Amino acid sequence: MEEPVTAEQLRARGNALFQAGDHAAALAAYTEALSLSEAPSERAVLHRNRAACYLKLEDYTKAEADATKAIEADGRDVKALFRRSQALQQLGRLEQAVSDLQRCLSLEPRNKAFQEALRALGSSMHEKMKTMSCTDSKVEQMFQILLDLEEKDADKKQKAAQNLIVLAREEAGAEKIFQSDGVRLLMQLLDTAKADLMLAALRTLVGLCSGHRSRTTAILAELGAPRLAAVLGVEHEQVSLAACNLLHVMFDSLKEGLQKDFRGKEDAVVLDSSKDLKLLIKHLLELLVLEGASAHGRDNALNLLIKVVPRKSPKETNNSLSLWVIDQGLKKILEVGSTVCGSSGSLPVTENSRMSTSVLLSKLYDDLKCDAERENFHHLCEDYVRSWFEGHELPGKLRAIQTVSCLLQGPSDAGNRVLELEGIMDSIRIRALVGLCKLGSAGGTDFSMKQFAEGSTMKLAKQCRKWLCNEAIDAGTRRWAVEGLAYLTFDADVKEEFVEDKAAMQAMFQLAKSEDRSVLYAVASTLVNCTNSYDHEEPDPQMLELAKYAKQHIPEQHPKDKPEFVKRRVRKLLTAGVVSALACMVKSENPALTNSCRELISRVFLALVEEAEDRGGVVAQGGGKALIPLSLEGTEVGQTKAAQALAKITITSNPEMAFPGERIFEVVRPLVSLLHLQRTGLENFEGLMALTNLAGISERLRQKILKERAVPMIEGYMFEEHELIRLAATECMCNMAMSKEVQEMFLAEGSDRLKLMVLYSGEEDEKLRRAASGTLAMLTTLHPPICKRIPQVTVHWLEILQALLLSPSVELQHRGAVVVMNMMAAAREVAEQLIASEMLEILSVLAKDKDKPRVAQAAQESLAHAVAYGLIKPNPGLA
Repeated sequence: MEEPVTAEQLRARGNALFQAGDHAAALAAYTEALSLSEAPSERAVLHRNRAACYLKLEDYTKAEADATKAIEADGRDVKALFRRSQALQQLGRLEQAVSDLQRCLSLEPRNKAFQEALRALGSSMHEKMKTMSCTDSKVEQMFQILLDLEEKDADKKQKAAQNLIVLAREEAGAEKIFQSDGVRLLMQLLDTAKADLMLAALRTLVGLCSGHRSRTTAILAELGAPRLAAVLGVEHEQVSLAACNLLHVMFDSLKEGLQKDFRGKEDAVVLDSSKDLKLLIKHLLELLVLEGASAHGRDNALNLLIKVVPRKSPKETNNSLSLWVIDQGLKKILEVGSTVCGSSGSLPVTENSRMSTSVLLSKLYDDLKCDAERENFHHLCEDYVRSWFEGHELPGKLRAIQTVSCLLQGPSDAGNRVLELEGIMDSIRIRALVGLCKLGSAGGTDFSMKQFAEGSTMKLAKQCRKWLCNEAIDAGTRRWAVEGLAYLTFDADVKEEFVEDKAAMQAMFQLAKSEDRSVLYAVASTLVNCTNSYDHEEPDPQMLELAKYAKQHIPEQHPKDKPEFVKRRVRKLLTAGVVSALACMVKSENPALTNSCRELISRVFLALVEEAEDRGGVVAQGGGKALIPLSLEGTEVGQTKAAQALAKITITSNPEMAFPGERIFEVVRPLVSLLHLQRTGLENFEGLMALTNLAGISERLRQKILKERAVPMIEGYMFEEHELIRLAATECMCNMAMSKEVQEMFLAEGSDRLKLMVLYSGEEDEKLRRAASGTLAMLTTLHPPICKRIPQVTVHWLEILQALLLSPSVELQHRGAVVVMNMMAAAREVAEQLIASEMLEILSVLAKDKDKPRVAQAAQESLAHAVAYGLIKPNPGLA
């Protein structure tokens, strides 16, 4: 029977895990130890250790709580006091953090870490106090200028408005505005009905509400939900958008409460905010059917409902908000979806309204958890459609058909259920052109499965291109023309003709950049077809033979889908401006930019950067910037394709020019994602190559790579069978070894990292030898303790170093000479081992070689160390 584990053993295990960098597992070990421990002194140590774990895991509230428990047990525990000060600093409670640090210094006056921390914190405190002292007068001055009707200086008012907005973004300023009757004064600005003053008020209110539930609740009570909804519905588009942003921030604050990174005082206790949430949503739903509301205000209300009502994750169990919206407002939402543009008495809507309505309906339907909830949704939709279809003339039937179309674009199950209602199908006529296009593309990319007679598909495509280029035709019809091309471009003849028609390409790109965002998916699909960036597997030759034998159909590739044709099509798309169109599509905040659409755009970008000579142009037109968000959200396939495109750019371009400023740090996470085991060998290789380039740029980038936990994955690929991946991983590790944390990993007990580098320095593959010996040269230069470990890791160390020095490659000779020089300098006992071998003779020869000055210099320095140790006598002949 196994002995039960003790608290002491668990503590020791936690210490080992913490040292290894597995902070979550260490936390679990300390927690289990606490459940077994009763001794107050032992519990205090465990709380202190847990505080260290929480600091590493960035859970500062729990870090403070655990450090406090340790301090309660022993008020002189400097480690606990220091850890609590770190947590308090991150929580924004600087005064308390200073107090703890001062206590640390009183206990250990000479501790340099405490002195430096207090100095840095004192600087932060000084800045905070300086800000606080001038905030009062600033607030009063800004409002005086803005509310002064006599003030005619527009520039002065604009500057005052901007200062007020900036002030509200800082916690000290936001609190001061709030405490100085600011909400009432901001309400006065809103009531002026002047766009510039309304924008200033709304953007200032955003600062007041961001991450602060108690202030948000108070502001909502004072302004009132009807007033906020009315501002959302105004004709001025920027004002409506600013109101939308404010409402979004208010929703987030009410739902989430105090944000994790909130920097001010702790939030006050607030009652359940569900009533406030429902009140705001109720007025948004009423705005949808309010005739006086503007079209873009209606769109903003729909987009807000999309973002704030459905659950963000299936892990959240409570979908009551969605159920409440369906019961209270589904008919109001359908009212927008059923609106026929241009008909008498219809609500003002934009070209995007129906798509936004479809997305909202789809999100609500997907948020339902059981058949009973879905049945209720179906019945409400059926009743609404039936109410228009029965007892109304043609306009009513059009409304019913429009509703069905909206449902089919959103929750298609609900749309199909409505289609089953008697009489509905007879009134619906499918768009003939797109129907024909779909039929014509039924064979996909299989050249042998032509659906139409020769030339028919080309005629359809020509008609689509003709409509697409005709600006006199309404945007809706032109959008359907793009949808037709999305199907027809499965045919390589159609692709070839399309990329020759520069006017058609540019017309499609302009449509993609327009306000009609519902066209995005069709544009992206067309481009995927033209660049052949869809998934296609090469058939197994044996299976082909079997298929022929069994007289089964064998898919055939169109001759114009061969690589040389694809490459030419990509060039023509680039010339026509495809990159700026894609970049504009990615910027879209519209719900039409779905995850599937993002994936298609990522596929196209990957095809566009396939050739190294095209990558500079893609970056120059905004492609690099557009790829970053694509690599961080969307489908897994889409993120991977975008990350691979980023890797290709990073490998062949100067990363600092391709991703200027702080953007270069955003590239790290996508590149690290390419190292995961489920990625392909090519993706692994390109990810490693790109990270190698980044790691060679700066310590900040190396720290970012470390933070993304990439080093263990890089190490794993150093054992890869494929020689190119193994080489790329070794080169990447060489650049990462410039960081002190990585250098120390090579000294970790039980680690084979150093042994692997020494052995790789003796491999036959010269590139691998160059990378490994370069790493050794750097490690021994930057971290001398490693020199003493080299003779301990393998019995072959001496012959590997000798082989480097005798290599025909000057570069390998120099790297070997640097390693030997560093080892000679590190310790006398290591120097003795080297000099006792044939190394002395090799060094003596190299020291005289005038054709290799760098090698000779290193050899001379090695011999000088040997002389200094008294291992050999000085040679007067050496310079």
